Amino acid sequence: QVHLVESGGGLVQAGGSLRLSCVSSGSVYTIGAMGWYRQAPGKQRELVATVTNGGDTNYADQVKGRFIISRDKARNTVILQMSSLKPEDTAVYYCAAGPYIPTDSRTFPYWGRGTQVTVSS
Repeated sequence: QVHLVESGGGLVQAGGSLRLSCVSSGSVYTIGAMGWYRQAPGKQRELVATVTNGGDTNYADQVKGRFIISRDKARNTVILQMSSLKPEDTAVYYCAAGPYIPTDSRTFPYWGRGTQVTVSS
């Protein structure tokens, strides 16, 4: 079992930056990839970015060029550096982890409780 705890959310003005962190504990040796998802009110949860243990990254089109995901394996942490934030980035951001990158038929098995990000216009 893997336990994930997010931090770093908050209120920021449009154009600003925030840095989200997610610390993992428990059976961290089972983690092959980690990611960030977000869910805005009234909308479905969507993928933001993923990173593998090997450092391969993937981003949703809406955040490319603005967000950077990185992994600190020594500290069992994944970071999401968000810049040029827009009001439409407002959502609860969730950290997720698992042995593999998710596919259409397979999702991450481990999830954090989420951290609120609010971007004001």
